[in-house]
Amino acid sequence: MTRPTTARSLVLVVTTALAAAALAVPAQAHHRGSAGSPPVVTPRAETPVLHDDDAGGNADADDPAIWRNAAAPGRSLVIATAKEGGLRVYDLDARPVQSIAAPPAAGPDDAPGRFNNVDLVQGLRLSTGRADLAVTSDRGHDRLRFYRIDRDRPGGPLTDVTDPAAPAVFSRDQAEVNDQRTAYGLATWTDPASGTSFALVSRRERTSITLLELLPAAGGKVTYRTVRTLDLPATFRLPDGTSWAPCGEPGELPQVEGMVVDPANGTLYAGQEDIGIWRLRADLTGTPRLVDKVREYGVPGVYDEETEECTPGADPGFGGTRISSDVEGLTLLTESDGDGYLLASSQGDNTFAAYDRELADHNEYEGGFRVAPASAALDGSEECDGAAALNAPLGSKYPHGLLVVQDGHDAPGDGDRPATNFKFVDLGLVLTALDD
Repeated sequence: MTRPTTARSLVLVVTTALAAAALAVPAQAHHRGSAGSPPVVTPRAETPVLHDDDAGGNADADDPAIWRNAAAPGRSLVIATAKEGGLRVYDLDARPVQSIAAPPAAGPDDAPGRFNNVDLVQGLRLSTGRADLAVTSDRGHDRLRFYRIDRDRPGGPLTDVTDPAAPAVFSRDQAEVNDQRTAYGLATWTDPASGTSFALVSRRERTSITLLELLPAAGGKVTYRTVRTLDLPATFRLPDGTSWAPCGEPGELPQVEGMVVDPANGTLYAGQEDIGIWRLRADLTGTPRLVDKVREYGVPGVYDEETEECTPGADPGFGGTRISSDVEGLTLLTESDGDGYLLASSQGDNTFAAYDRELADHNEYEGGFRVAPASAALDGSEECDGAAALNAPLGSKYPHGLLVVQDGHDAPGDGDRPATNFKFVDLGLVLTALDD
């Protein structure tokens, strides 16, 4: 989660939903919001809470991915990052299946491993045969990590298959790694023409996105090589002719985290947190185009070194109307006929925005929704970092598919301890909400 600033309006909305009487699992619901507010959906389940403190192993829920078990869809998995807490694997009841620690620091004064984002690659050709992989960005070491998925392997479904010689993504040496302008956001993509698989990785506190080709290494391991890098803008020309850059700590540029590639056409969507959503070719050629801007786009701000916050100035009215910074958690809700939605977490107002997936419709805005509490014990999602949608049957629990969203403030919580987790939402409820 990015640093909070007063320039980002945070609206914490708690919506009460009815719990199912005499049922062990709280009822799921979808209903219209009040006038001017988006429809509401409620989760069916949530993962155990993670605590980002020493007692909790500095585990902080961030980004999920959904792996579908084609042979037994009801035994599919959710694989999620927990930053310094490593990786967590959950079943469809949101119960823990496996926990993988992030790699230790290279030395006593170096940064520890920190898993930021995760995505999947299906059927990657390894030296030992094809395999499904979970790929994660290790921000602490500026590297990608690869985990083979074998659902019924004794000891857990994930096995580390990272080539020990895999290079740093952006850094030239350990000193640069320790500066932590390192691998951050992540999306995978397989080119249907060549069958080659890639990872697109953004850089923390910079505007860079790099394209990495995934390569087999000896012994069933995986490595990568850099193909090309693209830098998104850091400053912007406003309609009144002035130049603007979002307020932030000196030296920090507006970074990208949430990213997703549409496999049908090789389109990359990238969320530049304080700017908006970009659309560009996944091979990083051509010219990026802004699909939508955050509300705060164009708002001047003054950074206060003492409080480490920004004080916003007057809004000149050049921003968008649908998403509020930070824009994060991009995921695709695909449909078999080629239709579907690009979903984006509007972190600043705890909502999700949906855009038409089809390029011919210019990614038109299609509406939004909020993930609200299902009961006093099962809350909704606030300040959502990461999200993943899969529109495919997942057994009897999720016959219409699944949406998993991060919750940045799990309730009721545990005193003042930071508390995060993931919520599981019936995707059918989301489709109904967007169709209303």
